[in-house]
Amino acid sequence: METYGYPHRESCFQGPHELYFKNLSKRNKQIMEKNGNNRKLRVCVATCNRADYSKLAPIMFGIKTEPEFFELDVVVLGSHLIDDYGNTYRMIEQDDFDINTRLHTIVRGEDEAAMVESVGLALVKLPDVLNRLKPDIMIVHGDRFDALALATSAALMNIRILHIEGGEVSGTIDDSIRHAITKLAHYHVCCTRSAEQHLISMCEDHDRILLAGCPSYDKLLSAKNKDYMSIIRMWLGDDVKSKDYIVALQHPVTTDIKHSIKMFELTLDALISFNKRTLVLFPNIDAGSKEMVRVMRKKGIEHHPNFRAVKHVPFDQFIQLVAHAGCMIGNSSCGVREVGAFGTPVINLGTRQIGRETGENVLHVRDADTQDKILQALHLQFGKQYPCSKIYGDGNAVPRILKFLKSIDLQEPLQKKFCFPPVKENISQDIDHILETLSALAVDLGGTNLRVAIVSMKGEIVKKYTQFNPKTYEERINLILQMCVEAAAEAVKLNCRILGVGISTGGRVNPREGIVLHSTKLIQEWNSVDLRTPLSDTLHLPVWVDNDGNCAALAERKFGQGKGLENFVTLITGTGIGGGIIHQHELIHGSSFCAAELGHLVVSLDGPDCSCGSHGCIEAYASGMALQREAKKLHDEDLLLVEGMSVPKDEAVGALHLIQAAKLGNAKAQSILRTAGTALGLGVVNILHTMNPSLVILSGVLASHYIHIVKDVIRQQALSSVQDVDVVVSDLVDPALLGAASMVLDYTTRRIY
Repeated sequence: METYGYPHRESCFQGPHELYFKNLSKRNKQIMEKNGNNRKLRVCVATCNRADYSKLAPIMFGIKTEPEFFELDVVVLGSHLIDDYGNTYRMIEQDDFDINTRLHTIVRGEDEAAMVESVGLALVKLPDVLNRLKPDIMIVHGDRFDALALATSAALMNIRILHIEGGEVSGTIDDSIRHAITKLAHYHVCCTRSAEQHLISMCEDHDRILLAGCPSYDKLLSAKNKDYMSIIRMWLGDDVKSKDYIVALQHPVTTDIKHSIKMFELTLDALISFNKRTLVLFPNIDAGSKEMVRVMRKKGIEHHPNFRAVKHVPFDQFIQLVAHAGCMIGNSSCGVREVGAFGTPVINLGTRQIGRETGENVLHVRDADTQDKILQALHLQFGKQYPCSKIYGDGNAVPRILKFLKSIDLQEPLQKKFCFPPVKENISQDIDHILETLSALAVDLGGTNLRVAIVSMKGEIVKKYTQFNPKTYEERINLILQMCVEAAAEAVKLNCRILGVGISTGGRVNPREGIVLHSTKLIQEWNSVDLRTPLSDTLHLPVWVDNDGNCAALAERKFGQGKGLENFVTLITGTGIGGGIIHQHELIHGSSFCAAELGHLVVSLDGPDCSCGSHGCIEAYASGMALQREAKKLHDEDLLLVEGMSVPKDEAVGALHLIQAAKLGNAKAQSILRTAGTALGLGVVNILHTMNPSLVILSGVLASHYIHIVKDVIRQQALSSVQDVDVVVSDLVDPALLGAASMVLDYTTRRIY
C-alpha cells in the first residue's frame, strides 16, 4: 500500500516572504481558536466514481497526515458500489480509508431517465447521512450528476461546500452541471488560470477562489520512473513493449447519445485495422453506456487477441499505462488533462472535451463518417513523444488546498457573496502563494560559462547560477540537468512558480524541434543535439530553445528598448557578432533557421579571414576575437602598451587591453578600433537598406565602444531616407538569459510562439 506525505510548507519559503507566511500561519491558528478552542475541522469527502477518487485521494491522504487539524469522513456512492463498474470502493479500502457511509444511489438503465432518478434517489438518502456526520465542510469534485446531488443536499442543509475543478469548460451537459455546482459552492479550488478567470466572470467571490492545480498531478509528476513493465505485462500481456500499445477510454455524450455510439463503433473499427495491442476500459455509467458495451461485444472486443477489455484499473497502475503508451484515444478528460504530464500522444474524439485547455500532445477528431479519419489520426500520433505539459498543475496542489482549508473561518456568515460586474482584475487567491511569482528557468550556453537563472515575469533575475561550460556533450548535458533541477527546487523556496524552461545557445537552432543543428567553434560536441527531450522528461516542464542572437532580440522585445516596436534589429557585439530580427512583432528564423547571421555580412572583398571560412565579414573586424587578434599583433611588436598600462605575464592579451590602450592615446589601437567600428557601421547600413527597421540596438560588452563610430558611418554612407533611424546601446544586463526566459513567459501568457 502506498501513502502520501505532504510536509508543511512554511519552512519552504524564506527571504522577503518569510514574514508573510508566518503571519498566515498565525492567522490560521487564530481562526481555529475562533472556531472553537482549537476544534478540528470536520471534513466530509464524498466520492462517486473511479475518476473523481483519483483527484480526491491525494487530498484525503493530505488530510489524514494532519490529524491535529482535521477529522475526515468518507462517503461513497454512485458507480463505486456497482459490480459492473468494478466495485471500485475496494480501492478506497485498500488505501486504508475508513468508509463512514455507503449509499446505493444508482438507478440502473443507463439512459437519461435513470440519471435523473439516480439524482433523486441520492437527494432522498443524503439528508440522513449529513445530519449524522454534521461536517463543517463537504468536498465535492467535478461535474457528475452524483456530485450535483451532493452539492444540492449540502447547500440546502447549510453545510459549506468546497468544489474541486470548477470553472473549466469541456463541451457537454457536464458544463451545465459543473457551473451549477459552482453556484452552490462556497469555496473553489481550480486548476488553471483560465478556469480561475471563468469563476471570476461567473461573479464568484475572489477571496474564496484558490488556484492550486489539479491534485492528481501531485502524484503524476513523480510516477513515471517507477517499475512499469510488470504493470504493462499484467494488463496487456508478456509480449508487449513500452510505447507499443494503445489505451482507449471512451464515454457516451449524453447530449447526443446516438452520435457518440456511432463514433465509438468507428473507433473500434479503426483500432482493429491499426492492429496494435489495445487496453479498452469500459465506459462510465452515463446514459448510453449500455449501448456502447453492446457495440464492444458485437465486435468481439473482449475475445479479440489484440484487445484487453477491463472495467477498472487502479489509478497507480493506470498512470504507468498511459505514461508509457504509444497513444491514448477516446474522449475522457484524463486524456486532455493528466496524460499531458507525460507527453503521451492523445487523440481526442468528438465534442465531449472540446472546450478544455490542452497541450500540444492532443490531436482533435471532432467528427468522422468512416474509420479512415480516426485511422489516419492513429498513424499521425502513435509512437510520438511530446514535451511534458503542466497546464493543469505543478505537483504542489495538496499543500495549497490544506492551507486553504485551515484558513476557513466557520464564524463567517454562510450566505455566499457574489461579485457582480464590473469584475475585478484576475487576482490569484492562492492562499499559500499570493505572493508567488510566475517565472521561467533561463539557460545560457556560452563559450566559457553555463548559466541558469530564475527570471520573473517582469524580467527580474531572482537568482542566478554559473558554472564553467564542460568540454564534452555528456558532461555538459548532465550539468544542465543538475543545475536546472537545483534551480527548480530553489524556486519553490523563493516562492516562484516555474512555467517552463528557455535555452539560449550559440549556433544554428531548430526552435520547432528544440534541436541544436550546428554549433559555433566555441562550444564543442554540440551538433545535432536534442535539448528539449531530456529537460522536459526530467523537469516535467515545456522547453524552448533558440539561438543566442535571437534570444537577445526577444529580450529587447519583452523587456528592453524594442518593447512595443513592430520592426527592429538587435546586433550582439561579443566574442563573436550575432543578432536577431523582429519583423511585424515576430522573430524571423528563416527557411533553414539561419536568418540574422549578421556577423557574417561581408563588408570588404579583401578583408581578414573569418571563422566561418569566408573573409571580410563584420565578425572578422569587430568581434572580440578579432580585436584580440589585433591586440596580440601589437603586443608581439611591443606597440600595445603605453604609459600607465601593464599586462601581467600570466594574463592573456585581449580586446579589453586594446580598448584600454586606445583610451590612453595609443594611435595604432585607436586606428584598429576605428576600423572595427567602421566595419560594424557598414553592416548596420546594409541592414538599414535591407530591412528598414525603426530601431537598431547594439548589445554586448563592445557596444558602447562602437556606438559613435557606427552613427558617423550611417551619416556618411546611408541613404537619407534611413539616416533618421535611431541606433542605441542596449540597457539590458543579461539579454541572453532574459531572451531565453521571454520564450517561456510569452508563450505561457499568450499561447502563441
